[in-house]
Amino acid sequence: MDKSWHAMSEEKVLEALKTSRSGLSAEEARKRLLEYGPNKLISKGGVNPIKIFLNQFKDIFVLMLIAAVIISVAMAFAKPEPPTTEDYADALTIGAIVILNAVVGFVQEYRSEKAIEAMRRLTAPKATVIRDGHSVIIPAEEVVPGDILVLETGDRVAADARLIEVVELKTNEAVLTGESTPVEKHVGILPENTPVSDRRNMVFMATHVIYGRGKAVVTSTGMRTEFGKIAELVQEMEEEETPLKAKLERFAKKLGVIVIVICVIVFALELIDIYVYGAAKAESLMDAFFTAVALAVSAVPEGLPAVVTVTLALGARELAKRNAIIRRLSSAETLGSVTVICSDKTGTLTKGEMTVRRIYVNGKIIEVTGVGYEAKGEFLEGDKRVDVKSRPDLSLLLIGSALCTNAQYDGKSVFGDLTEGALIVAAAKAGLWKEDLEKIYPRIYEVPFTSERKKMTTVHKSNDGRLMVFMKGAP
Repeated sequence: MDKSWHAMSEEKVLEALKTSRSGLSAEEARKRLLEYGPNKLISKGGVNPIKIFLNQFKDIFVLMLIAAVIISVAMAFAKPEPPTTEDYADALTIGAIVILNAVVGFVQEYRSEKAIEAMRRLTAPKATVIRDGHSVIIPAEEVVPGDILVLETGDRVAADARLIEVVELKTNEAVLTGESTPVEKHVGILPENTPVSDRRNMVFMATHVIYGRGKAVVTSTGMRTEFGKIAELVQEMEEEETPLKAKLERFAKKLGVIVIVICVIVFALELIDIYVYGAAKAESLMDAFFTAVALAVSAVPEGLPAVVTVTLALGARELAKRNAIIRRLSSAETLGSVTVICSDKTGTLTKGEMTVRRIYVNGKIIEVTGVGYEAKGEFLEGDKRVDVKSRPDLSLLLIGSALCTNAQYDGKSVFGDLTEGALIVAAAKAGLWKEDLEKIYPRIYEVPFTSERKKMTTVHKSNDGRLMVFMKGAP
């Protein structure tokens, strides 16, 4: 169902998806869920302990050590006399190193994969849709093409959808474009060749509504969404060889060639010795072969893979202390080789959080301490701490800052417009929590922000019957 939805009118979109503003019926939604599948991103394989463990044996040095173990055991059985514990000493030692190396790598990578999987399950997103003419909240996985999404400030968009109703709707599409600037939406028709980043009449899976509200008809779900296409491309990317692994493989190949050449030379010298001195050929040939093989086994640096693995594991552990999850041990070495990082700044290298630092009230400047969306900080006038409760002017300003917003704050995170979030957090630092203020001063009317007005106005009624009007925006 890959159509240019942005270039179609609302009526054409609804007709093509065989739906209406009243939404799908519950029965039709069930049929479409079976037809299109759940609305989720499909990851290849998931966490497979066996696969992770077997991947530890793909290194060329580890393969050389395994070959050395097999040769050592074969030599022990090839001797005329019964094998003793001493004959197995080399095989047991090398085998123990191989297993230890695999266990260390497996534990680190398995923990990382489980941690990432837990993060994916941490939030089970919901979606508000219209079914049988009524708004219902359902798991986002059950959203199907043709559903009517109801979008409010703070919502995470559950699927790609064509907008059919907009009230000052703005979204954050940083997950798709890397730009944190809010995108204003509308319901108009756009040219067919409009790129995804400019499709203002569409909303996309995994983006967030930061202001306003709206309704949209779902056009694509799961891996068919724009976000799903990106996820598929990421999954198809082949893992590149790290600099350390490349150097070790080159070293192993050179070492292997040198060892084989030396073994051939030693075996040839033994044969010459047998031919010159005329020793018992059968027994001497066997001894010559054992000497050459023993030399080959002893030349393999069995401790090197274990040293490399343990070193990388320690590096991954240090990174974990700084809240960085290393999925592959080799990534710890790769990260250490990085000289330049090219990245989108907002929300990647920075938190994408805004903070109120200064307040101008009644002719005076008040400094506000604290950073981000944590409700910890003080109000300072010069070097003197300000008691907000003893300053009616400052208190009223902070109350208005919290009430004249549509964003929400749960004490840790802001849902909605980031600027509004900063205002709410500033009030919370003074003990003026929006949730409590709304009970004392319930909103009875709102004039929303528009690009023409450049301001937002809210009217509140206090418990004693007084009306209070707050306005924020351009003067």
